[in-house]
Amino acid sequence: MSRHQYLLVDDDITFAETLARSLQRRGQDVAIAHDGGTALALCEAVQPERIVLDLKLEATSGLGLIADLLAIAPRCRIVVLTGYSSIPTTVEAIKLGAMDYLCKPASVDDILAAFGKDQGDAAVELPHTPHSVDRLEWEHIQRVLNEQDGNISATARALGMHRRTLQRKLQKRPVRT
Repeated sequence: MSRHQYLLVDDDITFAETLARSLQRRGQDVAIAHDGGTALALCEAVQPERIVLDLKLEATSGLGLIADLLAIAPRCRIVVLTGYSSIPTTVEAIKLGAMDYLCKPASVDDILAAFGKDQGDAAVELPHTPHSVDRLEWEHIQRVLNEQDGNISATARALGMHRRTLQRKLQKRPVRT
């Protein structure tokens, strides 16, 4: 396995440190950032080849960092990792320049495999059933939240729902398909 410089951007300190140790045991160099500002500063300092970027950081969306990270390190490859996956955020991450998008929990092997892929896989297995209504609702909320730049109040108004109701829905894990 080739040695690469990684930048892990995740506000979950325990997860980031565990992933860093796993990558280091495999001979990789790793820097960790827990917020957007630190991520940009570390990207400038270490010029990573690979970035693992959490979609939902405490104060910002990881989507907003993709263009800035690529401007600082144009040859780096970005994999977005999230526990809040949806089709709209996946599409936006790829459009903004991420090379792949993985749902948590993802193993170190999953992450390394994502960086190892240079092309899409036309043989990927297609789902056998359509998404549930709850899953469609989750994805619609995520799409509107993204359109409102993460603003909860504006999203609640756009959806015609009470702000607290929206907050409760957002605190839940994504609904399975």
